[in-house]
Amino acid sequence: MYKMMTPGPTQVKENVRLARAKECGNPDIDESFADFYKETCEKISRLLHTENETLILGGEGILGLEAACASLTEPGDKVLVLDNGIFGEGFADFVSLYGGEPELYTVDGRNPICPQELEAFLKESHDYKYATLVHCDTPSGILNDIGVLCPILKKYGILTVVDAVSSMFGEEVRVDDSGIDILCGGSQKAVSAPPGLTFVTLSAEAKDAMARRKTPVASFYANLRLFEGYYEAKWFPYTMPISDIYGLRAAIDNIAADPDMLPRHARIAGECRKSLTEAGLKLYLESGFSNTVTVFDVPEGTTAQEILETMRSEHGILLAGSLGSLAGKVIRIGHMGSNANEEDMAETMEALWKTLQKLGVELKR
Repeated sequence: MYKMMTPGPTQVKENVRLARAKECGNPDIDESFADFYKETCEKISRLLHTENETLILGGEGILGLEAACASLTEPGDKVLVLDNGIFGEGFADFVSLYGGEPELYTVDGRNPICPQELEAFLKESHDYKYATLVHCDTPSGILNDIGVLCPILKKYGILTVVDAVSSMFGEEVRVDDSGIDILCGGSQKAVSAPPGLTFVTLSAEAKDAMARRKTPVASFYANLRLFEGYYEAKWFPYTMPISDIYGLRAAIDNIAADPDMLPRHARIAGECRKSLTEAGLKLYLESGFSNTVTVFDVPEGTTAQEILETMRSEHGILLAGSLGSLAGKVIRIGHMGSNANEEDMAETMEALWKTLQKLGVELKR
């Protein structure tokens, strides 16, 4: 078995695994499960500094992104897609799928979106129902400042949909202060539960926009409106994955009990970048580094596949390549959630040093 040091899925602690093994009842008719579900959702909301309702959905993080777009988008709606990464651009596909008209605001993918430039753009063009934004775009590791960008969008009356799947609980997220209408997270990143769940927070403005739709949501499973009044009715629109939610609750409790969570992520991310650059490797980004994933260029004389295979076969450590235009060009180290600890990161750095030496890469130190 290998040690996962990927930017999701991440390592899962034993108490989370054991929670998923608990005897489970029937979530369709057991009213105590509705209480457990609601309490878990409220814990997530508190950790995200919001009064907004949180919903847990039975599906991987992509479901939350699609559900946000499915539930807000009507045919002909103009949607602003903020794009400085692969997942940022990808929101356009969800918008188009549900009949919306995405307009991409595309900027340099090696730096975060500039608030001043975005505001200058919005002064001239702001007729959008909502905007989509990725907090941490995992393929490159770029981190956008949602605490500044979302209030600018809200200033122009634009609803905000934020993908925080890869950043949540590794970076600070303050939903209410930022004016985020729909925030999407996932179980398998810094939360450090197995993949299979997504959760979304919904503002009153987002709920109102859904209620004022003139056309029905063109999906069942991705329709967030179906959860309206679930607790009062003690009824869910589909059978909830109870064991997964037991595990998620344990993972959320772990986060709540860990006051060093965010400082540790920042500390380890900084040391990781320092180690790589002092060795002579080149970070992919110029600025906007995330505390959950570090991305560096594949050095000359070797390939991404050789690095990944050697790390796994000889050192038992799993790193990740990337996607799209970055495939084969960079290596990603995930230091999020349970991965973000000094022992595993030190072991990873030592193994990477030995791997690159074996592959003939000259390093400074």
